[in-house]
Amino acid sequence: MKLLTRDTDYAVRALIFIGKANKRKIGIITVDEIVRSLNLPKALLRKLLQTLSKNKILKSGRGKHGGFSLLKDPGKINVSDIISIFQGPVDFTNCLLRNEPCPNRKVCRVRKKILSLSGYVDRELKKITLSSLT
Repeated sequence: MKLLTRDTDYAVRALIFIGKANKRKIGIITVDEIVRSLNLPKALLRKLLQTLSKNKILKSGRGKHGGFSLLKDPGKINVSDIISIFQGPVDFTNCLLRNEPCPNRKVCRVRKKILSLSGYVDRELKKITLSSLT
């Protein structure tokens, strides 16, 4: 089981990079700057940053002086939010049986315990903000 997918991992790394630039009062960061510094695939990174922009995490600018900057305060961006954007809500209960929902989902005691664990992990991830990572 993976807590973070590749897309979420790359997005968090890019946000940390942009957040550090934000702390140094550097305005707009280009995709090329992030690619050079973090060695991430450019096409994928561009797609991820556009997704973050659509979800009101980043502000994007086009043209010669275009790039990305934080739209939200780094203290208000948490890891749980980023996971939700790229993976959906934190949930460790993938109760599928032969690609069909398990018929015991509603009464399963194990699922209830795991849901409780998912909630705990989500609450802890909400405590990890972008400002705490920069």
